[in-house]
Amino acid sequence: MVKIIGVPEDAICLNLFSFSLAGEAKRWLHSFKGNNLRTWEEVVEKFLKKYFLESKTIEGRVEIFSFHQFHDESLSEALDHFHGLLRKTLTHGFSEPIQLNILIDGLRPHSKQLLDAFAGGKIILKTLDEVMELIENMATSDHAILHDRAYTPTKKSLLELTSQDRLLAQNKLLAKQI
Repeated sequence: MVKIIGVPEDAICLNLFSFSLAGEAKRWLHSFKGNNLRTWEEVVEKFLKKYFLESKTIEGRVEIFSFHQFHDESLSEALDHFHGLLRKTLTHGFSEPIQLNILIDGLRPHSKQLLDAFAGGKIILKTLDEVMELIENMATSDHAILHDRAYTPTKKSLLELTSQDRLLAQNKLLAKQI
């Protein structure tokens, strides 16, 4: 975002928005003569009502609300999956605390246990900012661990780890990092 000293952020957004539009959307914006649209929030609200169908918003909200971590999905992949659902329906209207609750409720039990362990107790006792930072840090660690694995066996070995063993190993690694 461009910042100009002494110019309100709303004014910048209002002026730059028309450059992001083309065709019918640009004509729609220019149809508001004078100062009918005074704030950026007004423009966003009217634009979303015009170009984003309520039925699509409802479908997206249902999809977000029924988020769940897939069986073979790591925490970082689940977080990416959840953020993708949010981006898909920008008009979802869920506040950050609600989003966080949906995310945590949709995680598999072992991921929730890892969050509690990483938090040093129950995750629900932390503030919103603390939880968000904790989840982002865990997902980053998880992502790094997944991509740092250079060796992938071509044959199955006799000592394959179960998902529970893998979870315990990740927990131990996270404990060492703390």
